[in-house]
Amino acid sequence: MKLKTIIVEDEANSREILRNYIAKYCDGVQLLGEASNITEGLELIRKHELDLVFLDVEMPFGNAFDLLDKVPDRTFETVFVTAYNQYAMDALNNHAAYYLMKPINIDELIKAVDYVKEIKEKENALEGQVLKAKSIKTEGKITLPQQDGFQVLDVGDIYFCKADDNYTEIYLEHKKIVVSKTLKYFEDALTEYAFARIHKSYLVNVGEVVKYKRGKGGSVVLSNGKELSVSASKKATLLSYFQ
Repeated sequence: MKLKTIIVEDEANSREILRNYIAKYCDGVQLLGEASNITEGLELIRKHELDLVFLDVEMPFGNAFDLLDKVPDRTFETVFVTAYNQYAMDALNNHAAYYLMKPINIDELIKAVDYVKEIKEKENALEGQVLKAKSIKTEGKITLPQQDGFQVLDVGDIYFCKADDNYTEIYLEHKKIVVSKTLKYFEDALTEYAFARIHKSYLVNVGEVVKYKRGKGGSVVLSNGKELSVSASKKATLLSYFQ
């Protein structure tokens, strides 16, 4: 596939270097345009259906995060390119696919492009289709602590778990069980089974996922018809369960 891409970078020399590196070392990238500020970048984003945006952090009249705030439902991946490492945490919180430091290391650039390509190839293959999970393990039992003891539950009966502060709501076919344990507790307890953390609030039984809908992170539809949001930062983990 060709990654439809733009560069948003205020320094002409930096744009030229990145453009030349992409052309020489990154097969499968279709560069559709370049922007020198967030206004021009936003125009290109609205004009094209993009897969990837290379984005400098500091620009005149705003920064990369100002631009991303104007595109809340983005479906493209973002690779930050900057001379400043102090923005790494902000980039992570904005679900960046990769963080490149200037001067650009060619090997790191290739890794960034390959990583985005892998995500997009899986998205395109799985979008709107009934999914076939890889060989996964859902047979087993888990104990749920109760005030008077514990309840034994078949792992395969769980559709998903939802965080509620220090409690977790466990959703079965016809009922919900509330347990005074955090979602992280159940993420650890179910680590040997096919349960994917798809969001800060959701831990899902991969065996019950029947559809993926593409978006910034997207969403999954379960066999019972329930649709759950997927965080952009968790998307690759979810897609790794399917073929």
